[in-house]
Amino acid sequence: MKRILLIRHGQTDWNLEQRWQGHLDVPLNEAGQAQVRRLADHLRERTITAVYSSDLTRAQMTAAQIAEVHGLTVKPDPRWRELNLGVFQGMTTSEINGKYPDEARQMRQDYLGYVIPTGEPRRAMQERAYAAYRDIIAREPGPEIAVITHGGTIRVLLLNLFDIDDAMRRMSVKNTSITTIEVNGDRARLIEAAATPHLLG
Repeated sequence: MKRILLIRHGQTDWNLEQRWQGHLDVPLNEAGQAQVRRLADHLRERTITAVYSSDLTRAQMTAAQIAEVHGLTVKPDPRWRELNLGVFQGMTTSEINGKYPDEARQMRQDYLGYVIPTGEPRRAMQERAYAAYRDIIAREPGPEIAVITHGGTIRVLLLNLFDIDDAMRRMSVKNTSITTIEVNGDRARLIEAAATPHLLG
């Protein structure tokens, strides 16, 4: 039995502006770095034996501090990236709705299948994240493996692994939140979704 900790990266300025980042490489801001310090301290006593990360800077900055407190080296993997948002990258939701109303509507109607112009469908992100997840399950003995990734990536992986409803699909995956999956052979169980105990108080 092992546990996979799916962790969203810390806050960026674009998160504050509600600007869609996608594959654009945006670093953590000061608040995000403070969140990550609290997260790393919270996880200090956990039995984490490996730290994987999206290869984007905001995820790697988050992963580095978790790895450091456990004496580990981050293992970057581009399959854990956020969705390639194509023409939507760098824009806010209101800007997207104004400039690309038809495309935005189609994306809402076909959550997994819609191909964003010059980008990718969520199903492609789901497939690459699931492949990376399966590789970790096969390779790492645990007992706990941390994966630092992105909110959208976490959502589509959960949709793949579990029978979850639309409310779960729309859940808020906050910066530095922890989603815990317990794996026993081929069986997976969702223990906790998007928890942020380290940010309380």
